[in-house]
Amino acid sequence: MGKKVEKSLNKEKNPSATSQDDVDSNKALEPHVCTGHFSADFSELCRRNNMTYIPPVVMRPRPPVPATQQDVSPTKGGKDKGKPSVSQPEPEPEETTEDGEPEPKTFTTKDKFEYFKPCVQVEMDNPDKPDTVTEVFVRGWKIDNVMMDMFTQCWQTMEKLHSINLWNTGLNSEGVSSLAAILPSCANLKNLTLDGNTAEEENWYELITEESPIQNISLRHCGITNKGAIMIGRCLASSKRTNVKLISLNLSNNKIGDEGMLEIAQGLRMNRTLLSMSLASNQIGDKGAIKLGEVLSRFPLTHEEVVERRRQMSDRGSPDRNKSPPLSRRADSVNRPGSVRSNTHPDKGGKKMDKPSAKAKKDGKKDEKDDKHDKTKGKKEKEEKPVAKKGQGANVGGRSSGASLAADAKKGGKGGKGGKGTAKPQTAEHETSDSPEFINPLLEGADFIDGQLWVTGNRVLININLSRNNIGETGMSALLKAMQYQTTIGLDSKSNGTGLMRLLVGKNRLPASHDLMQKITDIMVPKDPFYKPPPQTPDVEA
Repeated sequence: MGKKVEKSLNKEKNPSATSQDDVDSNKALEPHVCTGHFSADFSELCRRNNMTYIPPVVMRPRPPVPATQQDVSPTKGGKDKGKPSVSQPEPEPEETTEDGEPEPKTFTTKDKFEYFKPCVQVEMDNPDKPDTVTEVFVRGWKIDNVMMDMFTQCWQTMEKLHSINLWNTGLNSEGVSSLAAILPSCANLKNLTLDGNTAEEENWYELITEESPIQNISLRHCGITNKGAIMIGRCLASSKRTNVKLISLNLSNNKIGDEGMLEIAQGLRMNRTLLSMSLASNQIGDKGAIKLGEVLSRFPLTHEEVVERRRQMSDRGSPDRNKSPPLSRRADSVNRPGSVRSNTHPDKGGKKMDKPSAKAKKDGKKDEKDDKHDKTKGKKEKEEKPVAKKGQGANVGGRSSGASLAADAKKGGKGGKGGKGTAKPQTAEHETSDSPEFINPLLEGADFIDGQLWVTGNRVLININLSRNNIGETGMSALLKAMQYQTTIGLDSKSNGTGLMRLLVGKNRLPASHDLMQKITDIMVPKDPFYKPPPQTPDVEA
């Protein structure tokens, strides 16, 4: 009882102590705001989550540079001429050889089990600045939902982060969703490697949506089946939307079959951004190879694609929709009397109603004379009249009024000070609207054959890896025909791109000595950018 009385007396004597306790409790409840310093932010978040072990943030290990590669410069003159002088302090006698040179060290030692403790490896542009982290590597330890939440809080504030590598970290579906949610806010993040993670729901497609900035993604050994491959194929492209960011996609060493390959090939029909795709070590058979060969050569458009093609061509090829009416209608709209005249009907009052109508007539005649013949007014009146006309007749039914166009034409014709300045922005807007950054493949040239529209296939994809699958003779023949078609159309094709430069189909059901395999090799070897033709030996007789 006495202790409680003493505590209450102490609080009454020292009110600052109670206020300090309140401040500390409020600070503990406030969320931590990340500053972009990954090491400090990550440690603080781990401390707030009451973690017993905080994984350290360390630099990614690199092979040490041998001592013999250090800068060595010979001294000038004297007895030491010809001997190397090292800028660093001289090594100890125990670490030197007989010649006096330091022994090379190509390894580093660590304490027992130090290598197996969880840590976060990073790479920086400048090791002295903690806010220059560019790459994050987490390998071999599980990342649960709490840890992923802390990572996502830190990664959103790191401006220079461009690569994330999470290898065999036990990511689940919730972790993939939380990672996909922050991708739109990481504008500089381009590379994502998630090898060795198996998510039950296979929601990997969330990482390559239209809002995602990811350009290169690797999903090897992730146990992706046809379920996940179908969703990935639908995110690549469709008749109405397409992914314009993804450049490289690695789906090797998974469980993708023909059903998933059909959907991926369907996505490649309208995708013109993806350059490299690996589907090695899967379960793809002849059906998937036939569909892929069709996409790489040429294919007929479906009913939905034909409707979308007509809609886009009508929007792109009808510039009259955004222009003014013809000159005849435009002249009528300029010379048409104002709406005031419609209210000037004869009334019983007679004189009272005639006065405003007469004024309206005089004002109308005066406006017409001013627009056509009056050139003696000041600059202020000339600038005010076109603005008023633009405000009255702007965007009527999606079209610009004739009065505004007439005013703009007068400005350009007179060559006033503002004439050139107003004409240039209009031409710039017209050019940008007619030349969009991405041209839909449906707008390319097509041939009408047997009641169907046939378009040229995907010639932007330059690398495909289909090795170690279940492709047989039928599938190989379809791929061979596609490569022959791409070779014949060459660079004179209506579509863009150079076609496949590398096609890997080894270790399938056909041996390497098969006739089809030899023909595919003969076609693809000269197209390989790293191929070097054998040197031509001169003729001995010549």
